[in-house]
Amino acid sequence: MSDTPEEMTRPLGDLEPEEFRRRGYQVIDWIADYLEGQEGMPVLSEVAPGEVHGQLPADGPEEGEAWEEMMRDFENIILPGITHWNHPRFFAYFSITGSAPGILAETLSAALNVNGMLWRTSPSATELEQLVLDWLAQWLGLPSGLFGIITDTASISSLCALTAAREAIPDLEIRELGLAGRPEVPRLRLYTSDQAHSSVEKAALLLGIGHRGVRKIPSDSAYKMNVEALRQALAEDRNEGWLPFAVVATAGTTSTTSVDPLDEIATLCERESLWLHVDAAYAGAAAMLPERRSLFSGWDRADSVVMNPHKWLFTPIDCSALYTRRPQVLKQAFSLVPEYLRSDVASRTAEAQQDYSPVDLMDYGIQLGRRFRALKLWLVFRTYGRRGLQARLRHHIEMAEELAGWIDEHPDFERLAPTPFSTVCFRYRAGAGPDSGDGTSLGDVADDEWAGFNEDLLEAINSSGRTFLSHTRLRGRFALRLPLGNIRTTAADVRETWDLIRRKAAALNG
Repeated sequence: MSDTPEEMTRPLGDLEPEEFRRRGYQVIDWIADYLEGQEGMPVLSEVAPGEVHGQLPADGPEEGEAWEEMMRDFENIILPGITHWNHPRFFAYFSITGSAPGILAETLSAALNVNGMLWRTSPSATELEQLVLDWLAQWLGLPSGLFGIITDTASISSLCALTAAREAIPDLEIRELGLAGRPEVPRLRLYTSDQAHSSVEKAALLLGIGHRGVRKIPSDSAYKMNVEALRQALAEDRNEGWLPFAVVATAGTTSTTSVDPLDEIATLCERESLWLHVDAAYAGAAAMLPERRSLFSGWDRADSVVMNPHKWLFTPIDCSALYTRRPQVLKQAFSLVPEYLRSDVASRTAEAQQDYSPVDLMDYGIQLGRRFRALKLWLVFRTYGRRGLQARLRHHIEMAEELAGWIDEHPDFERLAPTPFSTVCFRYRAGAGPDSGDGTSLGDVADDEWAGFNEDLLEAINSSGRTFLSHTRLRGRFALRLPLGNIRTTAADVRETWDLIRRKAAALNG
């Protein structure tokens, strides 16, 4: 540190505008160089546990430090500990993208630093959020009139939806009286498939339903919920004294991106008076494509739907869109307005445009504080437009289909699940044979003799630094999992990764 710290030479207050401008230009230049030069960086961080922590002082600074020192530490200490989710060969979990317009929008949002809890605390934050979610709903083919709200992640969106589902149970007054110590309240149960995301169970824990209140319905050969098994489960549970109240169907399961039979499930939920929530966090973006729209048939009948623009619509994390056709129930579940949050929105309604009714979005979810997430969604949508987004989604699907074809043709690799969108699940198995199928004919196995080899293969691939894949287990089989969703991924990136996979498999075989 210098003898005269930079902070000590300034008057109280923030950075001077010229100093902020100088640093801002440096940051934007750094970001531009970073996005352009990720090719040479290892995708997966190579630091050891505690390495970042150990290079930083145990006590915070007493005096302000020089900007140049902070940037040196950022590049020399922080950056090596980053796994580069924005890298074009990040193929783990679900590939996400902080696109350039989204990055710039985050900067603008941070500068404005608004809290959109009430309409009056920043009308633009509320009104823009409602507008862009209306645009998105139209592009997805969802019915008009849905109420939309942006949360951070699908975990919170689904929690909010299931809280509303619990509130919708007639006569129980759970919001008012709670669940504890009430013998008159039957055991509540919600249903989802054995392929559903773990956030469904977490929501059940938070809602006081518990692990046993979640019944997992088996999936079929294509990893879709078995509707007949759901029907039988409902009958059995009612007979045993459970009170079914909600079903969570998935459009794009986490492991395989399979789509549950939404139409059949919606019909059953309507007949059984159950809340239907559709988790389309990843695959929902594909509904923008007319040729894929039929896969989502029935989600328009759901009580609530979630999809994440930060997963496959090139919007920096975090940004999750929750839609419901029963906003009054969502508000009933969450609205709590102390005196210090009362506003004059109602009194100003007469001044509003006839086609717009102002709302306070804090009334429709857990969080009071609300970031201006709609701004990045708006700028991403305006930069690429509907057709530009569609073209990029199609490109990812085409690359995934080409990769699936290479796997199907190879004598020692096999696909373990269908590829309806842009995620491919596969494994190495010597002698698998070409055209071994997409996994729908495979039964369960008690012990996967190829698991160890594929685990070693995954480690060898990721250790190369050239790409990063993750895994799952499908009917007892260890599966490598490669999703495509980054706006900067090219066909060359996919080809290089496939070549690397084959080389590492050959090396492991000796």
